[in-house]
Amino acid sequence: MNSYRINTNYAKALLMLATDRQDVDRVADDMRMVSKVTAENHELAVVFANPVLPSDKKAAIVRDLFSERVSDTTMAFLVFLVRKNRTVNMHGVSEAYLDIWRNAKGIVLSNLVTHQPVDESARALVKKMVQEYTGRNVELHEGTDTQMLGGFKLEFDHKMYDARLRTKIRKLRQEFAKNDYESKL
Repeated sequence: MNSYRINTNYAKALLMLATDRQDVDRVADDMRMVSKVTAENHELAVVFANPVLPSDKKAAIVRDLFSERVSDTTMAFLVFLVRKNRTVNMHGVSEAYLDIWRNAKGIVLSNLVTHQPVDESARALVKKMVQEYTGRNVELHEGTDTQMLGGFKLEFDHKMYDARLRTKIRKLRQEFAKNDYESKL
């Protein structure tokens, strides 16, 4: 079974558990934190991927990291993942849960990348435009790229709007390279 299916199946199981316990939104907040911790901590990924390390030690690590920060539902599920030897899938399961949760809540994830941080009015405008286009609420994640000359890149709903200056320059270069002009001499 591939990782996508594994992650999705475990995420669906967590959503069912959270729904039964009426804890869906709290678990979504917890999964955001789990996703962030597992994505940013390379050493943790190495430990979770280590097949020699017994699962009880991995469970102790999970408890130490998350027990005071997450709900009982999330903690029970994370320990379940450890018992099933799926700690390497923890990041993927948390991301899959968030995708399923957003879809159920009618929320679209949108990523905006600019050269400099945007002000509140630009942020509100981007959210409004994406909301009008998709008809769903918008969860906007922002990032900066100092290599970007200017403009912005907006991704949402498996689509990308590329308004970077570098892209516009590349398109102009391609147009000039065509050289459609023919001399009449």
